[in-house]
Amino acid sequence: MKNMSKRARITTGGAVLAAVAVGTVGAVSASAGAPADTAKAPVQAAAADSNLTTSTHLSTAAATKAANAALAEAKKENQRVSVAVVDRNGNTIVTLRGDGAGPQSYESAEKKAYTAVSWNAPTSELTKRLEQAPTLKDIPGTLFLAGGAPVKADEAPIAGIGVAGAPSGDIDEKIAQAGVAAVAE
Repeated sequence: MKNMSKRARITTGGAVLAAVAVGTVGAVSASAGAPADTAKAPVQAAAADSNLTTSTHLSTAAATKAANAALAEAKKENQRVSVAVVDRNGNTIVTLRGDGAGPQSYESAEKKAYTAVSWNAPTSELTKRLEQAPTLKDIPGTLFLAGGAPVKADEAPIAGIGVAGAPSGDIDEKIAQAGVAAVAE
């Protein structure tokens, strides 16, 4: 290759690259489809299979609507809060930190939402249960302070909304209930 001109080296290199590309495309397309007789159909369970369960979950759009409604209520109440919406399994769907909300409010809102959906009850009611069972507060991820509200479908919890940052849990919970109401609309 020492004696080849620059033009010849570029042309030869291009030809080599083209050959490699054609070989790669051919190999990929050859493996892309299996013959019809070796293709396997997906396993499907019968609709009445007793090994399966179904559950209802709040959509991201509905969770965002609820969080925005709660923040709008907080603004009306002149409160600086964070709002969290978690799904039935306690996984965070959306969290919004309102303007001026304290740094602790973000995590507190998530924990209140998780607590509300876990027990399918407003966290203000759950704080009363601590009198009979004080160790409930030791369950990881929970926060037994007013400000969390469950979102229900057919009386089953499908999400939780938590609010934190107002000077009292009662105000936090009122704001969370505005989020619940927005989902119900």
